[in-house]
Amino acid sequence: MEMNRIPFNKVSLTGKELEYIQQAIESMHISGDGLFTKQCHTLLCQVLGVPKSLLTTSCTHALEMSAILLDIEPGDEVIFPSFTFVSTVNAFVLRGAKPVFVDVRRDTLNLDESLVERLITPKTRAIVPVHYAGVGCEMDAILEIARGKKMAVVEDNAHGLFGKYKGRYLGTFGCMATLSFHETKNISCGEGGALLINDMQYAERAEIIREKGTNRSRFFRGQVDKYTWVDIGSSYLPSEILAAFLFAQLESWHQIQQKRQQIWNTYQVELKKWAEANGVKQPFIPAHCEQAYHMYYLLFPCLEKRQRYIEYLKEHGILSVFHYLPLHLSDMGQKFGGKEGDCPVTEEMSERLVRLPFFVSLTAAEQEQIIQHTIQFSV
Repeated sequence: MEMNRIPFNKVSLTGKELEYIQQAIESMHISGDGLFTKQCHTLLCQVLGVPKSLLTTSCTHALEMSAILLDIEPGDEVIFPSFTFVSTVNAFVLRGAKPVFVDVRRDTLNLDESLVERLITPKTRAIVPVHYAGVGCEMDAILEIARGKKMAVVEDNAHGLFGKYKGRYLGTFGCMATLSFHETKNISCGEGGALLINDMQYAERAEIIREKGTNRSRFFRGQVDKYTWVDIGSSYLPSEILAAFLFAQLESWHQIQQKRQQIWNTYQVELKKWAEANGVKQPFIPAHCEQAYHMYYLLFPCLEKRQRYIEYLKEHGILSVFHYLPLHLSDMGQKFGGKEGDCPVTEEMSERLVRLPFFVSLTAAEQEQIIQHTIQFSV
């Protein structure tokens, strides 16, 4: 009998993706900034309460835009958690910034706000908190530090769309925030992202940077009589085909989030006794945070036990994965002075963490299979 294999991630459709893609094709406008892009912008602004949103080709590119908008230059320093994806940091390094890595909290694996102030120098220009697993960083403390030092805050909200911190949507705290619509995210179009602009002083220039450094958007609104090259920039806008797919997903965000909440809660409840008995730590969600239900992870006592568990699940046709490797210990991180012991919690958690399969079309039977195999695993 063939084993029923369960992938780590699977693309989940809402039902209208192909219909909207066909509409985009029939409209004869499949380059960027057509009807579906505008509808995505409107929905994000209305739901999140942000003044401006701009779809981009990826969250990486949205981060690159934020670094350009902040006029990051060689010699500037920017503070990041070491426990993040390379794009968070690369976007600023491309402008010449020196990354300064801060450790994470043991409870949420988010940037440890209590360690930030000691890392600030006269060269520090910005802090980039990452809402890990869609659980909010301690934004009150981070914003207070940034205001006192006159620094910018850019939220990397790749994980946290529709999550909240103290009743307010993640992505609405910093002067800018970025979103990811990558295949692995709650809301997806395969490859895509968005830049949320909360401080409107950046709005006009953001449009220009996104349009290859031209004032094309102002021209089409009739605000200038011709468009020309006015700034640096690149082609950061996605095609209408991707925007059509994305709008179908965004329209169904309530249903997607409800289903993901159900899957997450089932893992959390059903694995509780096993985790406690085996020294395995489950995710922690602070009372003042409403998570985005982006991932479900477990923290094993050590690397050896984590690896044994991953192999065990694989033998039973279930794909689980570890997550970030500490950026300060990467080849590039070490070039910037990173060394072992700089971020001890990051180094430890990176070796202990494993992510379980988590996607909207995960069936109750599949999840039960994962849970049963897990509780039969001897740590």
